[in-house]
Amino acid sequence: MTDVVSVGILVADAMGKPIDRIPEEDRLALFDRMELHIGGCAANTGIALKKLGAEVRVVGKVGQDGFGDFVIKELEEAGVDASYVVRDPEVSTSFTFAMITSTGHRRFLHTLGANGTFCLDDVNLRALEGARLLHVAGTFLMPTFDGEQTAELLREAKTRDMTTSMDTAFNDQVEDWMGKIAPCLPHLDYFLPSFEEAERITGSSDPREMGRVLKELCPGVVGIKLGPEGFWLKTEELEKRIPAYRVEVVDTSGAGDCLVAGFLRGVLEGWDVERCARLGNAVAAFCIQAIGCTSGVRPLEEVLDFIERYG
Repeated sequence: MTDVVSVGILVADAMGKPIDRIPEEDRLALFDRMELHIGGCAANTGIALKKLGAEVRVVGKVGQDGFGDFVIKELEEAGVDASYVVRDPEVSTSFTFAMITSTGHRRFLHTLGANGTFCLDDVNLRALEGARLLHVAGTFLMPTFDGEQTAELLREAKTRDMTTSMDTAFNDQVEDWMGKIAPCLPHLDYFLPSFEEAERITGSSDPREMGRVLKELCPGVVGIKLGPEGFWLKTEELEKRIPAYRVEVVDTSGAGDCLVAGFLRGVLEGWDVERCARLGNAVAAFCIQAIGCTSGVRPLEEVLDFIERYG
């Protein structure tokens, strides 16, 4: 039985470290290390959930190219069902070059590739059969699928009594942030954007106000990822920040996706939202202690031991 269907962006990530400066035109700068990892919100969240003990199916699109082969192989080797990932020979697989600084922060160069043409027609509804939770991952980086098409899939999931959740991705080229997600919010049990994305959506820089604006449109739980400050929760009864765990930062890539994975793992267990948020923060803490979006994620029992020790 599948616990979670993670629908959204799939990316091949090349990560270079440390890159603390960009060379001037026609100049060369050296860095020490390059690694190729699978990335993209749908893949990251799906793999992290699998590592935490959930059964996961990923739905998305890649090209008929070497990077597409790599993405499929990484999903399958992680134990994630990739049988509903579309291979399209007309587009290239989405690719990101991540420049990681010596302090673990990042700059990105990205090509949309297959994620740019991913649409509702690419989603085989058989992928939803028997699943408990539909997670849409990477809204704002799927221009064809974002908005009404996403809302239609969420409505379909609700007719099947599935729990629904959505995570967003930052895209500076988006003009109407609220317009893209407004059709989706009424169909969500959990809406989990980052601070930067919530800021663009709501026009506010105050997590309390962000939560209130989003909660007016979303009947479910609103959770705003605050980076090193943790996680802001807004429900009908609760308005609270759950602090992050303090650990040595190696690479923050995938931290938000891993937080979401931990949170949703708690949802699958039927935990209250505060406990879900603490689990999310703990999974993110493991994530940022290793290079790669999910390399540092540990099994659920190990994460729970960490929470027991550090609160």
